[in-house]
Amino acid sequence: MKKLSIYFTFGIILLMFVPSPMKASSISDPITEESKEKLTHEEMQAMVVRLNEIKDMDKSSLTREERKELRKEVRAMKKDIRDSGGGGLYISSGAIIVILLLIIIL
Repeated sequence: MKKLSIYFTFGIILLMFVPSPMKASSISDPITEESKEKLTHEEMQAMVVRLNEIKDMDKSSLTREERKELRKEVRAMKKDIRDSGGGGLYISSGAIIVILLLIIIL
């Protein structure tokens, strides 16, 4: 029983230190540096409409270069939308378990 509690405690500790994906801040993309400012709701809606137009487009008649340009445009728009979305708070599952245990105990 004592070994089981030690393993359980060790497992919880390991879950608390799960690394989250991080972006390299030293590498800068000239396209995204210009669009660092927050997008308005209308601009984001226009980008979403354009993304839907590209998704519904018949791409079989496009040349290789045109498809490549579309892919670059889609990636840039998705990145801009994701970056201006506001980030968020990331909590690991181990931290949630510890918080719940503290709430129950206290």
